[in-house]
Amino acid sequence: MNRRNLLKTISISLGASVISTEVIAKLANDSFLYTSRPNLLHKPLGKAVTAITIGAGNRGTVYGNFAAKFPDQLDIIGIAEPNEFRNDRYAKQHQIADKNRFKTWEDVFKQPKFADAVIISTPDDLHYAPCMKALEMGYDVLLEKPIAPTEKECRAILSLAKKKGRIVAVCHVLRYAPYFVKMRDLIAQGAIGEIVSVQHFEPIEHTHMAHSFVRGNWHNAKQTTPIILAKSCHDLDIIKWIINKPSRKIVAMGDLKWFKKENAPEGSTARCTDGCKVERECPYSAIKEYYENRKRLGVLDLPEDKTKHPEVIMERLKTTNYGRCVYRMENDQPDHYITSIQFADSVTASFSMEAFTSYHGRRTRIMGTMGDMVGDMEELVLSDFKTGKSVKFIPKAEDVDGYKNSGHGGGDWLLVKDFVQAVGQQNASILTSTIDESIESHIMGFMAEESRKTGKIMDIQV
Repeated sequence: MNRRNLLKTISISLGASVISTEVIAKLANDSFLYTSRPNLLHKPLGKAVTAITIGAGNRGTVYGNFAAKFPDQLDIIGIAEPNEFRNDRYAKQHQIADKNRFKTWEDVFKQPKFADAVIISTPDDLHYAPCMKALEMGYDVLLEKPIAPTEKECRAILSLAKKKGRIVAVCHVLRYAPYFVKMRDLIAQGAIGEIVSVQHFEPIEHTHMAHSFVRGNWHNAKQTTPIILAKSCHDLDIIKWIINKPSRKIVAMGDLKWFKKENAPEGSTARCTDGCKVERECPYSAIKEYYENRKRLGVLDLPEDKTKHPEVIMERLKTTNYGRCVYRMENDQPDHYITSIQFADSVTASFSMEAFTSYHGRRTRIMGTMGDMVGDMEELVLSDFKTGKSVKFIPKAEDVDGYKNSGHGGGDWLLVKDFVQAVGQQNASILTSTIDESIESHIMGFMAEESRKTGKIMDIQV
């Protein structure tokens, strides 16, 4: 194979080309783009899959946007959302008939089954009940992570899905991101020999932490789910998926160190809008984040042209949690969290979730017997011990199969695309994140939280 054909082959799909020492030597110091490899199980569908979205917040909107872009594949025909603004906006975007608009998930299931599938993108503590009811009524389900707040509920959903023969796709979208797919393929093909250990790092970014886990919907683990599941079950899952061996033991440590009342600066007030004397110098100022910089405004339910309504932003800061002082919330989520995991065949992994970073974007180091890999979702560098040469892989995630602005490294819409195919063909094997595949990493998360609270090394039993 000549150099041009070799590059073309591995750019399209690594499945047809083993990345050996000889190949790396030929490609040494090269950098090249690659896209996702096509799912060969996909087929033209006779009609669009129909779905009802339960929860029209951020994630429900992301999956709904796929339907708006590709109505021949997915047709959203129902919505359940108690927030009137979001319900109206979603119904307008998808031209949903009034008879199929509901305030609560319970209202959906009072009707006879009227769609192929249900998309559950409700708050974490409202995943279990609607999912169980959907399965009982014969719907297939696209279920936002985490599956449910407890191990018992996760196992119950798995059991009912098997009993009813329904498809449950868990939104572990990183499994569909070209970056992580490439990483897993390289390991599976022996590009770095036998895998020995993994170091994985999730920098949340300090203002994202303040937004989502101090002021936001996930600020209190007792009311939602622990941050290891709410934020980082993606990471536990991708570690498990990459290593592709059973997990055995886990130990975790972490705590809430900074966002507490005793750390509130002198002169600070209950809200950033209450005349706080240190607001101008505070890195967590709600006025700077939302009003001045116009960041993360989706949670404020603003009119469509938000730039013309700054007074509405300020009003929201005076009346919602998003304007409150980060040191005076009812938050309990750890702002730093580390875990160590033992897998089969003596493979180990460490995971660190950190709030206090100026950047975001997951970082991973993978150590093998014949090479290593280092990546940050922007690029993946494979180094070969025998030759001392390296190859750089750069995922083309901005436009994956025509899906522009698809989040999580291109994984969001690629997941939906596979889900549509799985439902349309009634073939769960098209998916890589079925509930069968996703249950273990959730159990890892539950065991990690138990370890963090008790100081014990926990056995993982799937």
